[in-house]
Amino acid sequence: MRYVNAREVLPEPLVRELQKIVPGGCLYVPMDEGSKRRWGEASGYRDELERRNRLIREERSEGASIADLADRHGLSVHAIEKIVYRPRGGDPSAGA
Repeated sequence: MRYVNAREVLPEPLVRELQKIVPGGCLYVPMDEGSKRRWGEASGYRDELERRNRLIREERSEGASIADLADRHGLSVHAIEKIVYRPRGGDPSAGA
């Protein structure tokens, strides 16, 4: 979220009205509901986690132990268990 000076983007009458409500303060303007993205979509981190989790599940199916996967990927045993045992199609951030 970036800071924008109201005088630079709003008509002066609207700025004066806002000054009556929030004098000298900051005002948060939420995004339109239709333009919101799910967590991690804008940065690509969601896809990165899904690729990592897919690799972990694949390595597990090839016989790697939970402890070995935890060491190899720098995660806790509990995090690996959540990745391996969570149903497909769930939130990839839930496995980290």
